[in-house]
Amino acid sequence: MTSMKTFPGVAVVAATALLLAGCSSGGSPTAGPSTVPSSTVPLSPSDPPPATDTPSRSPSQTPSTPPNVGCLEQKLAGLTLRERAAQLIMTGIASTGMTSAERSVVRERKPGGVLLMGSGGSLDHTRSEMAAVRSAATIDGIQPFVAADQEGGKIQRLKGSGFDRIPAATEQATWTPQKLTAEATTWGRQLKRAGVNVDLAPVADVVPESLGDDNAPIGALDRGYGSTPDAVGPHVAAFIRGMDAAGVMTSVKHFPGLGRVRGNTDFSAGVVDTVTVRGDADLGPFAAGIEAGSDMVMISTVTYTEIDPDNRAVFSPIVIQGMLRRELRFGGVVITDDVGAAAEVASVPAGERATRFIGAGGDVVITARAGLTGTMIDAVVRKAQRDKAFAAQVEASVRRVLVLKQNRGLMDCG
Repeated sequence: MTSMKTFPGVAVVAATALLLAGCSSGGSPTAGPSTVPSSTVPLSPSDPPPATDTPSRSPSQTPSTPPNVGCLEQKLAGLTLRERAAQLIMTGIASTGMTSAERSVVRERKPGGVLLMGSGGSLDHTRSEMAAVRSAATIDGIQPFVAADQEGGKIQRLKGSGFDRIPAATEQATWTPQKLTAEATTWGRQLKRAGVNVDLAPVADVVPESLGDDNAPIGALDRGYGSTPDAVGPHVAAFIRGMDAAGVMTSVKHFPGLGRVRGNTDFSAGVVDTVTVRGDADLGPFAAGIEAGSDMVMISTVTYTEIDPDNRAVFSPIVIQGMLRRELRFGGVVITDDVGAAAEVASVPAGERATRFIGAGGDVVITARAGLTGTMIDAVVRKAQRDKAFAAQVEASVRRVLVLKQNRGLMDCG
């Protein structure tokens, strides 16, 4: 295995998680950067995901158990297997309002989340449309995640009247973290008023100066905060803190990083990172985002040959269970990058995209194509019916989703 590099922030995240879990270490913590030795975390694809119901929020903000455990268990027990599977799907819908086909999918399948696609209208129009979405998708008092890509610059779904035009990350990077937190709080309040409760941001990918705009998914679109992890990390954390202050969930992305690739997985297949390793310094911004309380982490669909040459990250237990869950101690909700319309996964049967991700330790599957929602739910149900270990993974994932929804006020406990 390639030798590892060091990255800051992980020691703090790991220590915090161990304290929350009631564990103790044999020595005293040391100051300064720390390595996370991957050799201490042996992992094979057959290993089960680590058991954890603890959400990702920092210990000062979120208790280690849900505020009403009885309610959560009651809601979980009341869901059929098909309804549980649906909680693990985030369905793409038009941000200006559901089409008739999308409305049928949301009403009949009750996905656990929706993702706004295309360019949206005004804040008032969005609020009205999202009320209809919540009504259609809510089941037994469990409301859906309503998510948007609201990064800024070229990646801003909602920019009609009532929404500020958000500068690109390259401009946000010139601000102090304090200013970015204040601005993100304002943007988050606009989302909250519009009925959007998840911002699929910020981008934690580090694009080297030597690659720059040749990096199609991040550099060419001005989505990055800098060319070093030390530059990126503080701004990732600042953005998350601002959104959290507004009551909006975040998803740091795209783990373990898109900064060193050239192709954009939305439009290209066979995108490979041949450089990134476990414990890589460029993972630092993800650690900073987790430490700041990011509710979710998004997994890329790239293949990382120095980490798991046999699987795309989104299907890799080594990436999800080994690196993210164990090494970075992330206990929150893990989501995919889009696996509905993305060219990178087009060769993988749609149902298998969902089952392989959940089987690798992930939680919520994003499909930009609403028409694939039923296919993915059905595939999860079929596999859970014949595979007890997979059924247990489904239950663990649904539990993480419900913990987050309960903590964020999306579950009615009466």
